[in-house]
Amino acid sequence: MYEFEVSAESKADLYHDLHAALGALTADEPDAIANMANAAALIWQYLPDLNWAGFYRLVGDTLVLGPFQGKPACIRIAIGAGVCGAAAATRETQLVADVHAFPGHIACDAESRSELVVPIVVDGRLIGVLDLDSPNPARFDAEDAAGCEALVALLAPRIAG
Repeated sequence: MYEFEVSAESKADLYHDLHAALGALTADEPDAIANMANAAALIWQYLPDLNWAGFYRLVGDTLVLGPFQGKPACIRIAIGAGVCGAAAATRETQLVADVHAFPGHIACDAESRSELVVPIVVDGRLIGVLDLDSPNPARFDAEDAAGCEALVALLAPRIAG
């Protein structure tokens, strides 16, 4: 069992500590699913005000549900559809303060109000997305986006398979 000291004194400290913990959890593990599962659990445990944290993997030309924490979720998402599909299509982080105002939002959980989705790209190839949902409007900001992008940068080569 792993135990981590994760500081919540500031977002910078929180993401620094999450990065170190994720590095330790995934350093010697070659299995992509195990690494995504531990990453989702770590994020779920330490990031406040989430109602979903997890991954969608690119399988063919569709995002397919991967390891996550939270309520059951949509299983397949087309590229370009919803926030996850937009992140996959553009390969740009999507920071959405109000998901109900996002064109084509897919409501897997009606309680979600804001969302942060980071594309996972390895050697120019999209392999999936990290998806975080919150029941709070405007839960995520630029510091969350940068922190999650750093987590994805660390994790991406460890789940590229």
